[in-house]
Amino acid sequence: MDYKKKIKGKFIVSNDRGLHTRPSTELVKCASSFKAQVCLTYQKHAVNAKSLLGVLMLAASRGARVAVEAEGEDAEEAVASILTLAKNNFYIHY
Repeated sequence: MDYKKKIKGKFIVSNDRGLHTRPSTELVKCASSFKAQVCLTYQKHAVNAKSLLGVLMLAASRGARVAVEAEGEDAEEAVASILTLAKNNFYIHY
């Protein structure tokens, strides 16, 4: 089987404080549950979505447009799950 297909998506950070520690932790937990390699890109910075330090280094604030790219056998599910997570404010309710 050919797993070289890249799946892409985008989300807008809607949390008041952006991708701070709590939403970043949820995002890393979500990405880590998949075998696919998952990458986040914001303002020309690309990081491994399974790395908390990497996600925090994006310093994505409210309104940031973050690109998600995954490659691997469950890449489609990985991107869909991350987009759903972002749509649900990373399950953070203030």
